Amino acid sequence: MTEPAPQPETSGLPAAVLWDMDGTLVDTEPYWIATEMAMARKYDATWTHEQALQLVGNDLLESGRVIKEAMRLPQSPAEVVEELLDGVVARVEESVPWCPGAVELLTSLRDLEVPCALVTMSYERFVAPILRQLPEGTFPVVVTGEKVGNGKPHPEPYLTAAAALGLDPADCVAIEDSGTGATSAEAAGCAVLVVQNHVPVPAGPRRVFRETLAGLGPADLAAVLADVRQGVSAS
Repeated sequence: MTEPAPQPETSGLPAAVLWDMDGTLVDTEPYWIATEMAMARKYDATWTHEQALQLVGNDLLESGRVIKEAMRLPQSPAEVVEELLDGVVARVEESVPWCPGAVELLTSLRDLEVPCALVTMSYERFVAPILRQLPEGTFPVVVTGEKVGNGKPHPEPYLTAAAALGLDPADCVAIEDSGTGATSAEAAGCAVLVVQNHVPVPAGPRRVFRETLAGLGPADLAAVLADVRQGVSAS
């Protein structure tokens, strides 16, 4: 009698994985910074790398307000954002800079039918060319900056994603690279896997830190969820 094929271990897996995009799924922060620097040169304004890093993870309109004020631009914050997007989208359409291990982890989750949502404060026209490089249906739920009234660090983006999936945020793992994003996911009730990228992220009660996504699989996300439920935060 033929033995049944072994089935993958699915116990303890998160109900869903909620992904930040910039700096987590794709390392596009250098694209944003390069575009900001180009704007500063265009308008003969001053803008530093340190100022750029302070915007990592922010709501785009808030970033537009900061840039408008710092560069003393005549445009509205929304117009500043659109000019930024022009530059960043052009770069993404040339090359999508995937973060190490991100696509592999997405594939493993898809194989186990663990749903994923994308939770980003970037706008749809920036997200679209990135999603076109992934299999259709990779993210059945996509929350962008235009779809929420309150951006990160407010919990609304992650609450919106979990609600769209019909899930309790406490059963989900969010993956983030910034303090702003981690605060948003934590406030929503998610367990948060933090993979620091361009900026340091402080420890928090629902945050578990890893150096990279490379080599991580669904079982590692189950461990993150278990650690948070047990009140363990590793740095």
